[in-house]
Amino acid sequence: MILPIYIYGHPVLRKEAQDIDASYPDLEQLIANMWETLDASGGIGLAAPQIGKSIRLSVINLDELSEDLPEYKGFKKVYINPHIVDSDKDNTDTSEEGCLSLPGIHEKVVRPKRIRVQWQDELWQQHDEWIEGYLARVMQHEFDHLDAHLFIDHISPLRKQLIKNKLKAMKQGRYQCDYRTKQ
Repeated sequence: MILPIYIYGHPVLRKEAQDIDASYPDLEQLIANMWETLDASGGIGLAAPQIGKSIRLSVINLDELSEDLPEYKGFKKVYINPHIVDSDKDNTDTSEEGCLSLPGIHEKVVRPKRIRVQWQDELWQQHDEWIEGYLARVMQHEFDHLDAHLFIDHISPLRKQLIKNKLKAMKQGRYQCDYRTKQ
């Protein structure tokens, strides 16, 4: 089932998400719905708060980018209870980001190129890995949602001032996108 994506201004996007365990109700169906929602929206990542669930769950599909980034051919993963536990703050990269919860807004964001992440997969296997490159950026963006942050929290005060009217309009329901949304 395609779920609506919650838009900037909704309180769930600013609420810290909680870890879950294997007893979380209908988790398998929720994950399937998240994949369907992600595919329908044309995104590459989706965090549970973006569909109104304040839990630490995210899905990432980089297969869509495999023509330009062949290393991500077939890359489609579920992250349960992900936490960034370390990063190489001295080695950063600046790249433009956008977000399904902020339609029409794209800004350059500085992020570490390398991060250490702990998470569980859908089989509840524990992972602890250093992640680099584009995946590290996507993970930081998606996992920010779980910590009640948005990519615009990482831009300069001047850039934030320049998009202030767009953000205000978004809170008032004035935005355009071609996927289901919820204010």
